[in-house]
Amino acid sequence: MTVVSAVSTIEEAMRTRRSCRAFLPTPVPREQVERLLAMAARSASNSNSQPWQVHVLTGAAKRALTADLLCAHDEGRRVDVGEFPYQPAADAWPEPFRSRRRSFGQSLYGEALGLAPDDTAGRLGHHRRNYDFFGAPVGLVLTVSRRPLQGALVDAGLFLQGLMLAARGAGLHTCAEASFIDYYPVLRRHLTIPDDHVVVCGIALGHADETHRLSTHRTSREPVESFARFYDAAVAPQAEPV
Repeated sequence: MTVVSAVSTIEEAMRTRRSCRAFLPTPVPREQVERLLAMAARSASNSNSQPWQVHVLTGAAKRALTADLLCAHDEGRRVDVGEFPYQPAADAWPEPFRSRRRSFGQSLYGEALGLAPDDTAGRLGHHRRNYDFFGAPVGLVLTVSRRPLQGALVDAGLFLQGLMLAARGAGLHTCAEASFIDYYPVLRRHLTIPDDHVVVCGIALGHADETHRLSTHRTSREPVESFARFYDAAVAPQAEPV
């Protein structure tokens, strides 16, 4: 089993970070996980409120949660209305997000996994692997307090990105998994989540299995000119409507 070495720069960590969906069983020492979390905790937050909480699962605790999640998934106990409105319904995504989402699905299921569009069982089987953290030895669940309002979700995103980049710096890979939101009652049974917190996502953490067919799967990014606007001169104010 090949273990990837650490990366040396922030740029390399950002360039090589990906949503890894196949992990080796190689353990990650608790001391290393604690070090990554300490680095992620340096992330910015509104007024230094640090509204996040992380639940780290390994060994028997992870196996017990995974078994319960898989059971809930197989029995169709998905929660239709989450603790907060995370995303539109599958058929309600507006453009250009709908096309980007469709392109991602085609590249993952079709090109990387070789599954036909009508192979519903195969696609559901892959999605099911979310709830085993894609075989990663460490599973994390990120929650955030509701009390600082919507800004806390921004803070949680900053923490999550910090954790993923810190992991790449240590030669590890991650996958942020929003699908855990669909089974938040199961998470609350296994984890000590405060009543005022909401589940943001699960996170798989470990060494990537570079022999897996998904190891070469990469997602595209829009070019800078498509989303950035540069201003080097004053913009004349528009006239107020009469």
